[in-house]
Amino acid sequence: MSRKASVTESMILDSAFALMQEEGFEQVTARKLAVKTGCSTQPIFRLYENMDQLIGKVYIRAAAFFEAFCAAYPKKSDLPFIDLGMAYIRFASEEKHIFRLLFMSEHRAGKSMYELLNGENGTVGREVARAKGKGVKNPGELFMKIWIFIHGSACMALTGDFDLSEPEAEELLISIYRAFTEVMG
Repeated sequence: MSRKASVTESMILDSAFALMQEEGFEQVTARKLAVKTGCSTQPIFRLYENMDQLIGKVYIRAAAFFEAFCAAYPKKSDLPFIDLGMAYIRFASEEKHIFRLLFMSEHRAGKSMYELLNGENGTVGREVARAKGKGVKNPGELFMKIWIFIHGSACMALTGDFDLSEPEAEELLISIYRAFTEVMG
């Protein structure tokens, strides 16, 4: 009778996600993961062919974590893209390592940034529809224009260079939204 495995895939994945969240995905090595999980490297490689396969699973969990973060972010603005932008900037500030993995690395599991933002729930699609409902003639173009600012702000938040308070950042996003919609007609 063989011995039952005491280290499960769930335990390894939980440890890998926690290690990535604390130190960054570059630090998720078999040795560090084994220490964090409390096992040798053998169970890791019994479950995963290589570390890239494990990072792929961590990536999927990170994307779901981001989507849940955005869904839980308070919805305060009646204007499209504002709450999503504010959630994205806060996420970059609070979850630096996950943000880097999702939005600033080549580890995207074949997904574009748009697909990541849109998520399983169609977040961006809903915001584009809201903009269209508000009379924006080309809401996709508006999204791209405002998103460049939002992503830049999030990158600045990641590095500690974004020093606006949340109300100031929200007001700036609202101003940008209004300026773009005015110019676009």
